[in-house]
Amino acid sequence: MTGSEIQALVSRQREYYKSGATLDTGFRISKLKKLYEAVKRHEKDIARALKEDLGKSGYESYMCETGMVLSEISYMIRHTMSFAGKKGVRTPLAQFCSRSFTLPSPYGTTLIMSPWNYPLLLTLDPLADAVAAGNTAVIKPSAYSPNTVKVIGQIIAESFSPEHVALVSGGREENSALLDQKFDFIFFTGSRAVGKEVLRKAAEYLTPVVLELGGKSPCIIDSSADIELSAKRVVFGKYLNCGQTCVAPDYILCHRSVKDDFLSEVINQIEKQFGKDPLANPDYGKIVNRKHFDRLLGLINREKLVIGGQSEKEGCRIAPTVMDNVTWDDAVMGEEIFGPIMPVLAFDSIDEVIADLKERDKPLALYIFSKDKRNIKRVMTQLSFGGGCVNDVIIHLATPAMGFGGVGESGMGAYHGKAGFDAFSHRKSVVDKKTWLDLPMRYQPYKSRLNEKLLYMFMR
Repeated sequence: MTGSEIQALVSRQREYYKSGATLDTGFRISKLKKLYEAVKRHEKDIARALKEDLGKSGYESYMCETGMVLSEISYMIRHTMSFAGKKGVRTPLAQFCSRSFTLPSPYGTTLIMSPWNYPLLLTLDPLADAVAAGNTAVIKPSAYSPNTVKVIGQIIAESFSPEHVALVSGGREENSALLDQKFDFIFFTGSRAVGKEVLRKAAEYLTPVVLELGGKSPCIIDSSADIELSAKRVVFGKYLNCGQTCVAPDYILCHRSVKDDFLSEVINQIEKQFGKDPLANPDYGKIVNRKHFDRLLGLINREKLVIGGQSEKEGCRIAPTVMDNVTWDDAVMGEEIFGPIMPVLAFDSIDEVIADLKERDKPLALYIFSKDKRNIKRVMTQLSFGGGCVNDVIIHLATPAMGFGGVGESGMGAYHGKAGFDAFSHRKSVVDKKTWLDLPMRYQPYKSRLNEKLLYMFMR
């Protein structure tokens, strides 16, 4: 799409929004139902596309993408009517004879930019929230997952008119052309570097944004942890989608007294979950492209390998890899890994961990495996992070009743369920004042004794 075509598309969506067509909640719900049915119809196409783009198995595709998308859409179908309603609030005595309420209002014409690692989920989840809230939307998926983008395009065409929801495909030129337009709201999921550019562009129009970024999400294993269960769950979360998950445990902080046991159990769990030769496992994914494949190989220090490190250049696949005796000076600790490499660092006290993490960027996720309630409480209350789990990983983002988002360097704003509806809405504050009584205290002349008495009576 050229810049002029994108400009024309945004203008058509703006006019469509002005018509008021999206304001009716019945209309929104009907469109969500169409989207739900379209996703259902294309389940096999989605699975095939995700296999081609990322090597995902059919089971993983449904568990982590299609199923979660259907869950979010159905949640919005059930709750949009209540989310869109007025919410009464207490009115102060000074505003006697009136009622106060808040009323959600859609922003208008929105832009949703999504990444390649979960291309269906991270495109259609926020779209469901945008539609439920009454907006129009231009969606721009990543060019790195072309097969899935093609299926998403078919789903969108079957569910919406382009004046309501439209997909723009392409790469950097299209991204730039879109960000040059004036949108009423921008929702971006992706890297921190691109997120900064989105924020710069949005600032030109004072456009509100939600940024879902990433970072190095720590996973703490303390001396009281159930080592077998911890290793089992960490291996699942770390190597899901071949490590290309924004909330995957990026690195492990393990208490020195249990580190050897933990590493032994990690090796055992890798074999249990992926087989003795993970690269021969058809359900184990691949790295999205050669650029990221080469970058990841450059992060592996062969002298610190515990297991893994094997790679398959033609298929862009890297076996589940673990490195021990890692320090913050290693290359693997200098950036978000976003791949199947697990660095393990040792610590001696929880005080040391908390003090260190306070000095680092705020992560998108944080995990702790522990039976020590005091350690859990300290980590949960003293450290700042987007979200996380106690004695598990990743699953916090699968709960529609909780918002998902980052903080500080890992993002701003949240979505999922009601948090998603609220993200794509402005909540108006309204006072409905009755006309049958008009108290005189706010009017001049202020020296009136009656006004003074009433002012003190009502505002104390």
